[in-house]
Amino acid sequence: MNPYASLLGNRDPLQIASETPARLHAIEKNLGTNGMERTYAPGKWSARKIVCHLADCEVVFAFRFRQALAEPDHVIQPFDQDAWARPYDSSTLSGSKAIEAFSAVRQWNLALLKSVPQTDFSKPVSHPERGKMTFKVILETMAGHDLNHLQQLDTIAAAV
Repeated sequence: MNPYASLLGNRDPLQIASETPARLHAIEKNLGTNGMERTYAPGKWSARKIVCHLADCEVVFAFRFRQALAEPDHVIQPFDQDAWARPYDSSTLSGSKAIEAFSAVRQWNLALLKSVPQTDFSKPVSHPERGKMTFKVILETMAGHDLNHLQQLDTIAAAV
């Protein structure tokens, strides 16, 4: 089973996806600029880097959703998250800008997902590392990915 999708339990992935932007804004407000530089464990990403990662991943999910809907038996293109994270060390990549970008793309993705016919959620796709799956699993992966990183951010916020 997909490790991110398994984090959902019985929860609705669209509901989780809809709530994430507000949760990110609340965490950022709670942490402040200095708190966004804290990590949840030694050697792990700071809160700012986590939200930068979430913004990048939201662009990836946007692309994956649209390609999966447009192409038969779409093969998802994986990416190297550590390579994508190299620019996160730049001070110009602020947490607030990342959350703004994430929120805008997420709203666009939610609008798309709410328009998808129920039959398309069973559309087959495959991932070179994870094997065969459906369009619905992409959505579940996105929501589970949110939960994973929100848990990390909550751990950081609780320590402040």
